[in-house]
Amino acid sequence: MDASFLITLSIVLTVAAGIGAQVIADYLKLPGIVFLLLFGIGLGPSGLNWLRPAILGDGLETLVSLSVALILFEGGLSLGLRELGRVSGSLRNLVTIGTLITFVGGGMAAHWLGEFPWTIAFLYASLIVVTGPTVISPLLKQVQADRQVSTLLEGEGVLIDPVGAILAVLVLDVVLNGDADLVGLIGGLVLRLSLGVAIGGAGGWLMGWFIKKASFLSDDLKIYSCWPVSGACLRSRSCSLANRA
Repeated sequence: MDASFLITLSIVLTVAAGIGAQVIADYLKLPGIVFLLLFGIGLGPSGLNWLRPAILGDGLETLVSLSVALILFEGGLSLGLRELGRVSGSLRNLVTIGTLITFVGGGMAAHWLGEFPWTIAFLYASLIVVTGPTVISPLLKQVQADRQVSTLLEGEGVLIDPVGAILAVLVLDVVLNGDADLVGLIGGLVLRLSLGVAIGGAGGWLMGWFIKKASFLSDDLKIYSCWPVSGACLRSRSCSLANRA
């Protein structure tokens, strides 16, 4: 078959499988991630081999990066700054101390229980520190947790993703290059996170300022945030329909 046709067929099948997994999960009242994993394994190279990511070549990395960015963006929209402020201390501890405990504990467990070499064990540990909104959000829909607990878990799921991604890249660099400088590793992690926060914060502020000042944009093209205030919600005109609903 033509390569372009195979790529198109794979994308269509992927979208259909993803929607089907979510529909089945919603019908059975189970987290969607369960069926997404099952469909991915069953249709992928380890199963029926209908989906072969390798045919995308270098485009696979681009698609994955864009998908992760969209997932984090969607997850971030569900967070309220006021609500996060109430659990900021616990959230900070989860993202920092919790990540360190999971990283060290996971590496030790992988070495002693899985008999991995130390380098591979900590590379594995750097991958499992991440929870992510794709895992946390479906679970919270099934479990009626306290609002503060839900906010804490949602915030951790969104914020831990970039931390885990950067940590995995740094550990992989150590594994490949043999550079085990702990100070340099921590410094690289802090530097990358600081640059990401600075660039993301500046970009978000500029985008918000531009949208508020750009009178030539229609309301349909504007995106506004919503801040809970004493149980109420301050919304812009573009949110008025949702507010009425």
